[in-house]
Amino acid sequence: DEIEEIGIRDGANLTVDGYDFAPSFSIWTTIEECLNPPVVYEADRGWFTTAPFSEPEVFDFPEGIGPVECVNVEHEEVLLVPRWVDARRVTFKYGLGEEFIQTLRTLHLLGLDRTDPVTVPSAAGPVAVSPRDVVAACLPDPATLGERMHGKTCAGTWVRGTKNGAPREVYLYHVVDNQWSMAEYGSQAVVWQTAVNPVVALELLATGAWTGSGVLGPEAFPARPFLDLLTAYGSPWGIREQ
Repeated sequence: DEIEEIGIRDGANLTVDGYDFAPSFSIWTTIEECLNPPVVYEADRGWFTTAPFSEPEVFDFPEGIGPVECVNVEHEEVLLVPRWVDARRVTFKYGLGEEFIQTLRTLHLLGLDRTDPVTVPSAAGPVAVSPRDVVAACLPDPATLGERMHGKTCAGTWVRGTKNGAPREVYLYHVVDNQWSMAEYGSQAVVWQTAVNPVVALELLATGAWTGSGVLGPEAFPARPFLDLLTAYGSPWGIREQ
């Protein structure tokens, strides 16, 4: 009936054999999302930014993932959700882990997150390269990590508010097991979970189940057709009463 906060919470217990630092998606995206100032929405304040990795909290993820520390990260849900859903606060927090955060902070401290080219000597003479491209070249391609990856990834929406005059909290979530996604599709869990959602959305647009014009986020459309089709694709969603 009333929503106090919509909190997107994204976490995993994924490990990658043979690597101490191996982002499960593009390092370019990782740097953009994690080092840009995160956006928070509050009804009486509107949208505002906060410091990277702010407001740490431990969130207990379902299906055996367990507790993961999550921090504020820049992500589009905070910009989209309040346009269609009435909530006092909207946040996005991602479970990065202290070691991952410190690595990103070190890259920033050394200027290795920069995109402007720097001049570097080579056997063929000086060349201009982007420091971020160098970092990406030194890391494994995330699309190739599936055989070495173990665990599950979870993305979901934690909604807190009141229903029939009583407090209520629910977590609507989607979990992908890397072993399953590799066996069924040959794609690691994070890549597959990222890709299946626009595939489902495109099918709903093609069949006319979702219609509209302009720049519309998924929150602008009815959720049930999306959730049903996600289940039909063999990757069901879940909901947990907190």
